[in-house]
Amino acid sequence: MENYNGEEQEQVRVKDKPKKGKSHVFTGLVSGVIASLVTSSVFVFGGELSEKEAIDETSKPAAVEQTVTPQKLSTSTDSNQRADMVETASKSIVGVVNFQESKSRYPFQQQSTENETVESGTGSGVIYKKANGKAYIITNNHVIEGAKQVEISLYDGKKVTAEVVGADALTDLAVLTIKDSVALEAVDFGDSASIRPGEEVLAIGNPLGLDFSRSVTQGIVSATGRAISVDTSDGEWELDVIQTDAAINPGNSGGALINTAGEVIGINSLKISESGVEGLGFAIPSNEVLPIVKELIEKGKITRPYLGVSLTNTEELPQYYLKEMPESAKSGVMVTSVQPGSAASEGGMLEQDIIVAIDGTKVSTAAEMRKQLYKDKKIGDKVVFKVYRGTKEKTLTVTLKKA
Repeated sequence: MENYNGEEQEQVRVKDKPKKGKSHVFTGLVSGVIASLVTSSVFVFGGELSEKEAIDETSKPAAVEQTVTPQKLSTSTDSNQRADMVETASKSIVGVVNFQESKSRYPFQQQSTENETVESGTGSGVIYKKANGKAYIITNNHVIEGAKQVEISLYDGKKVTAEVVGADALTDLAVLTIKDSVALEAVDFGDSASIRPGEEVLAIGNPLGLDFSRSVTQGIVSATGRAISVDTSDGEWELDVIQTDAAINPGNSGGALINTAGEVIGINSLKISESGVEGLGFAIPSNEVLPIVKELIEKGKITRPYLGVSLTNTEELPQYYLKEMPESAKSGVMVTSVQPGSAASEGGMLEQDIIVAIDGTKVSTAAEMRKQLYKDKKIGDKVVFKVYRGTKEKTLTVTLKKA
């Protein structure tokens, strides 16, 4: 849940189409990023591709003696070119089905000796590359999180089992593999840093499940450089996203946001759904996606510096607790626990310390703090924390460790 302009809004992870009678998992990225995620309401938006038609000037006589011959009207090829581009790109878009272990609804029902799996939800994926006999598929972490088995639905209707190479909850990205012999060609990725608000984009994915596979919706880039706070299974995070008004719905998660050249410039991840709100969809920029994907392929996980603390934002604390605190301490992050032997412990950090700055840069939320540590710092770096311990300001130097 996010609060914009004082109104309660629901961030809907456009994750999956649940089976009837079963609950579906959902992220709150925005996170609905993002830890365990439940969709409570969804607005379905339709997108219709517009066609541009060229209008020729009427022909004019060159001279009185000449016969006036009207020029033949030409038709625009824009729509055909767009359709060709979509047809090519769609072959690289797949359906991703999350199967999880079933649980008995009756407390005394005997469990089967074999683990039965049932479909938990569906999403989308993009064929990233083919190498070493494998085809690599990018999707959202929340699409495959908690899966016992992942199934891929291909362009030709074939269904194959995929292996999870690696996943990262904070960035909401995951990489899967299938045999390259069954996959079609990979789609090209573009430079998300080059896009501008107003540029036309298309979203391709499987809204509401595989029955609507490879649906295409049209829109524009509404904004770039957005930062959305999301809750993930690894904690609160600020996700950098592209905002678009192209219709994105549950099941579109992990699908492609493409430019008019047919290049992927974003991985669709979430939307904001609220009564009276339309066209607020978000995609993870391709320039943010590719470094994470490459590390997941190489290492199977994302390695980040580890502080070893649990955190809560001071704005969530009772007002009476902060009443006697200096004003600068009222906007920060409180340490609620410190892991023994961790970097924080060795650096002298204690429970109830309020962190207000890292290396001179102010932090007011746990998401901001994690972003500074994970994106700007490396394992082994010495980091200076400005904290308040009670009403006293202190400076702590912590050497970051590997998790």
